[in-house]
Amino acid sequence: MSLPTFLSSEPLSAGTSLSLGEDAAHHLRVLRLDAGARVQLADGMGARGVGTVVRVAKRNATVQVDTCEFLDSLPPVHLIVPIADRERMLWLGEKATELGATSWRPVMFKRSRSVSPRGEGPTFQQKLRARMTSALEQSGGAWLPTPFPDGTVETAIAAAPEGIRVVLEKGGVPMASILGGDSTIPVTIVLGPEGGLEESELATFAAAGFRPASLGSSLLRFETAGVAALAVARALRG
Repeated sequence: MSLPTFLSSEPLSAGTSLSLGEDAAHHLRVLRLDAGARVQLADGMGARGVGTVVRVAKRNATVQVDTCEFLDSLPPVHLIVPIADRERMLWLGEKATELGATSWRPVMFKRSRSVSPRGEGPTFQQKLRARMTSALEQSGGAWLPTPFPDGTVETAIAAAPEGIRVVLEKGGVPMASILGGDSTIPVTIVLGPEGGLEESELATFAAAGFRPASLGSSLLRFETAGVAALAVARALRG
């Protein structure tokens, strides 16, 4: 039987005790788990372990870490996502976590401004973190995507690592044809907003070395394109 998994905000180390927050304590009570129960643990930074519940209180729980291992990170695949409909962004955040995205960088594109309600600001970022945490716990992953604050096209380009840079665009070359070769080379994928990127934005990305890449003949919603692009990248690069 698989054990329930909880994300720790503290680094994992065998033989130590750690404190889980109020949400985890509530989840333990819902599962009717008390002192002596065995649980899986992750810290979102590559460590996974198994522990024993020592105490469950209203606002926290204490767990003894019994065993711990560190999993290598996946080959880097970074996402530049549009600030868009907040529920669709939250859904993509879940799937990006399950598929092992390395980072998540939201951008206010020109066509993002017409969307309401938008997923932006500190409150939304907290909700996104919670959804990513839940997805990591459910999927058994070891690494959370690194989330970055809302930014502009220019800040996203400046922060993108050197490597393979693609912007999803109908009419581009097949994405799979770009992603071959050395899997240690970072990949950065740009998802446009509803209605697509404007010509000036495409030109800015092109000037920074981003190649137009296609996922097929259909016009995809940004969240569908994000899942498909990550799946292709993980299938080809591990």
